[in-house]
Amino acid sequence: QVQLVESGGGLVQAGGSLRLSCAASGRTFSNWRITWFRQAPGKVREFVAGIAWSGADINYADSVKGRFTISKDNGKNTVNLEMNTLKPEDTAVYYCAARQLLGSVYEYWGQGTQVTVSS
Repeated sequence: QVQLVESGGGLVQAGGSLRLSCAASGRTFSNWRITWFRQAPGKVREFVAGIAWSGADINYADSVKGRFTISKDNGKNTVNLEMNTLKPEDTAVYYCAARQLLGSVYEYWGQGTQVTVSS
């Protein structure tokens, strides 16, 4: 059974940091891409950052560029999202999702983890 499990969310003050992790299991993801999305209350889900399973081909939303860093931990089969200089507008449920490198549909999704940034 394929699973993506997010962890690391929580409550933090503006300017603080959090580290989210997405643990992937149940299949080989070598030709897949892992992407972080977020959804704030009343808003549509938006792209945050993505990385190929190889650790290459990294990209970020403009709103998080320079503050967030996505990385692949090969030893643990996890994709991490280091979030620094957090702002209240970063408050959202954060999801990781997986799609095949040549595909366009995200086939697997995690359950989400809440990030709340207080002002």
